[in-house]
Amino acid sequence: MAMKIRLARGGSKKRPHYSIVAADSRMARDGRFIEKLGTYNPLLPKDSEERVKMDMERVQHWLDRGAKPTDRVSRFLEAADAMPKKERANLKKGEPGKKATERLKERAEKAAAAASAAAEAVAETASDAAEAVVDAVTPDDESKSE
Repeated sequence: MAMKIRLARGGSKKRPHYSIVAADSRMARDGRFIEKLGTYNPLLPKDSEERVKMDMERVQHWLDRGAKPTDRVSRFLEAADAMPKKERANLKKGEPGKKATERLKERAEKAAAAASAAAEAVAETASDAAEAVVDAVTPDDESKSE
């Protein structure tokens, strides 16, 4: 018998509440299970201790007997240090789509144009200021020499 440690949904519409159960993998998600191992309430804040509750002794018992946890349950077990953390590769998840890439490119071009315009303005202002300084210094030097 292929055993799974998985979530069984309970609760009403738009108010989910899950039981962590050990069940035969052939049974329905909310169907017959062998043992209830804990609960998961996704409506509670992530730092709440009441969000995930598990009987770790029984979970370890089922893991030793060959039960395979589902992805979500394995994340709970990793957070509880009952299982080693494994690498997960979702290479496409972090990449922006076509439209977002186009918007980023347009934004970068606008920023580069604005930066070059600002640099030209600063250079022009600096040259005007240098000319003003030279003009201010030159008449004083001529008056002192006379």
